[in-house]
Amino acid sequence: MIASYDQLREARTALDTPLFGGLPGDIAVSFEFFPPKTEKMDALLWEAVTQLAPLAPRFVSVTYGAGGSTRERTHATVARIIAEARLPAAAHLTCVDATKDEIREVAEQYWTAGVRHIVALRGDMGEPGAPFVPHPQGYANAAELVAGLKTIAPFEISVAAYPEMHPDSASEAADLDNLKRKLDAGASQAITQFFFSPEVFFRFRDKLAAAGIDAPILPGILPVSNVAQARKFAAACGAQIPAWMDGLFEGLDTHPAARQLVAATVAAEFCRRLYAGGVRDFHFYTLNRAELAYAISHLLGLRPDKSTLEKAA
Repeated sequence: MIASYDQLREARTALDTPLFGGLPGDIAVSFEFFPPKTEKMDALLWEAVTQLAPLAPRFVSVTYGAGGSTRERTHATVARIIAEARLPAAAHLTCVDATKDEIREVAEQYWTAGVRHIVALRGDMGEPGAPFVPHPQGYANAAELVAGLKTIAPFEISVAAYPEMHPDSASEAADLDNLKRKLDAGASQAITQFFFSPEVFFRFRDKLAAAGIDAPILPGILPVSNVAQARKFAAACGAQIPAWMDGLFEGLDTHPAARQLVAATVAAEFCRRLYAGGVRDFHFYTLNRAELAYAISHLLGLRPDKSTLEKAA
C-alpha cells in the first residue's frame, strides 16, 4: 500500500514538530475490561469506567473466562455499565465448553439486558498450550459462532484479528482466510490482538487489503507497565515484545510512579506513530486501570465529551 500525501505530511509533522502538539482529537476509542472477582476489584473497575466514560468511547467490552467461568460476573458487569454508566457495552462470548443451546441462552440474556454488541471468539481451553476441542454440541470455531449469533438477534459482532498470526494457524494465508470467514459470517469489524510495533499493524493492513478484506480493523493497544506480565500474555497469543522494552523498565520494580510514566511515554509514542500512519480508532486493553488509556487518549487530542459528563453527573 502506497502512503498518501496526507500520511507522508503527517509523518513529517510527527518528526518536525512537538510530537503531540496541535492534534485535533479526531480519534475514536474503545476500552476492554475484565469482570471483577472481589469487592475491591469491583470498586477498582468502576473507578476506571467512571474515569474513562467522559471520553465517550464507541463501546466498552467485558471479557469472558474460559468455559464460561466468569459468565455471571461478565453479565452483571455489562448490565451495570449499560444501566449506570449509560455506555454502549459489548460482551465477550466464546465457544469453549458450551453447547449451542447454552450459547443461545446467554446471548438472549444479553439482549434482554440491553447488550447489542458481542465480541465473538473461539476462545482457549484455559490451560496454556492446550489445543482447542469443540464441544460435541457446540460451535467448532468463531465463524460458526458468528453465524449462530446472527440467527438469535441482530447483534453487532466484533471478532479477533492477529497481526502476528494466531499460534494455532497453519500459515499466514490460513489465518487471513479464517478472519475473512468470520467477517463473511456476519461480523462487522475486527479487533486485533495487542502488538508493540507500528510496522506490524501497517504490514497487516496491507495484507488485509491484498486479501480483499475491507472491514474496519481496530488496533488493540496494551500499555505495558509490567514486562513480565506482558511476556506471559504475549506467549499465549504469539505477540512479539521488542528486546529494548526490557531495558526501559529495568530497575523500576520499586518505583511504581516512574514505571507508570515510562509506560505512558512508550505507549503514547507507539499510538502517535499509528496515528501518523492513518489510524484513528484505538481499542485499549485497560486491565481495569484507567490512567494509561486516559493519558494516551489525552495526548492524542481527545477531550471529555460534555454531554457524557452531564449524563454521569
